[in-house]
Amino acid sequence: MAQAWKYIAVLTGLIASGSHSLWAAEQSVVLDFDNEIEQGTTEVPIESIEQFVQIYGLVKDNYVQEKPDDTLFLQAIKGLVGGLDRYSRYLSPEEYKQLIQYTEADLATVDFKLIFDTHMHQWQISQLKENSDAAKQGLKEGFTVFKIDNQELKNLNAEQVEDLLHGSIGSSFQLQLNPKSTAITLLRNKKLEIADIEPMLLHNQVLLLKVKVFQQDTANEIKRILEEYNSPRLKAVLIDLRNNPGGLLSAAVETADLFLNQGTIVSTKSRSEGNQQFQALPGNEFPNIKMGILINHRSASAAEVFTAAMKEHQRAWVIGEKSYGKGVVQKLFPLPNGAALQMTVSHYFTPKDSMIDGTGIAPNQEYTWSLDMKEDTYLNNVSELLLKHH
Repeated sequence: MAQAWKYIAVLTGLIASGSHSLWAAEQSVVLDFDNEIEQGTTEVPIESIEQFVQIYGLVKDNYVQEKPDDTLFLQAIKGLVGGLDRYSRYLSPEEYKQLIQYTEADLATVDFKLIFDTHMHQWQISQLKENSDAAKQGLKEGFTVFKIDNQELKNLNAEQVEDLLHGSIGSSFQLQLNPKSTAITLLRNKKLEIADIEPMLLHNQVLLLKVKVFQQDTANEIKRILEEYNSPRLKAVLIDLRNNPGGLLSAAVETADLFLNQGTIVSTKSRSEGNQQFQALPGNEFPNIKMGILINHRSASAAEVFTAAMKEHQRAWVIGEKSYGKGVVQKLFPLPNGAALQMTVSHYFTPKDSMIDGTGIAPNQEYTWSLDMKEDTYLNNVSELLLKHH
């Protein structure tokens, strides 16, 4: 305790004497890491430090269970960063090391399965290993799962439940075991191998392309497929972005550029990074192909960037549900102890200057997949809605 108070006293004394220098480490989110730490300065109000010291003392002396100083300081750091928005967070050294092994384009799931118990009519945890991250969070084999991210599971099919478990590598979600239990935060930490985009020509000559995540070669793959299938018989192309968590912004921009010949695709606005605009290059690869996009409430990030650009330039008819509303650019700020901060530094804006984050992209035509409808039927119905649009 004496060491903690000594640290706070020194910090407060430095601020009171007029020295406002605090270290800061900054690092790009891309995988081009180095060991250089940039020094920065900021000003912290003396009154706020004094209030923190007072509250720290009250918690330290009066909370029902004694808490070590390291635990309390780490909790304060997590609260400071985690309270900024739903994406910024403190990464432990282990979490940070795991995250930088992957790119943003990777799709991941959790380290267990969910199976449906036909007798109990509930989804249960299966194939959970003892030393897995989920087990360390208190989960056990056979536990029933009530909700994932506020979505009840009881009426969902296997594919819908699996989709809820999938997302960008390192992303988190809330899992609730029963209606009265507290939600548990889990990370998607098991990388999934993503199959190439598989084309499916529907009976009405609409070409369906399922894009699970925007990767480096997504635009080239779509171009290759369209060149292969492009013929007078082809009536439209439907790009299915349901449950697409995003991926690489550059891939979304390149894919939109296949179908646009001018104008802004997306812009970013940042206090620290400066503002940027991504423009469509002259030339349109497929000017005569009718385009549709299918989204749902789990289409996010780069998928929303692509959808907004195509919709606002009136190049595609968007069908489905309102998208998730994640339009942020994040950076990693490594810390000397091996941990890091993952923090939002920019926001995405659509060509018409609407912010994506917290808002999402509304479809031109709402059409929800009902639980009693087969997916093949749903996709055929969506394709018919696309053909009817002029």
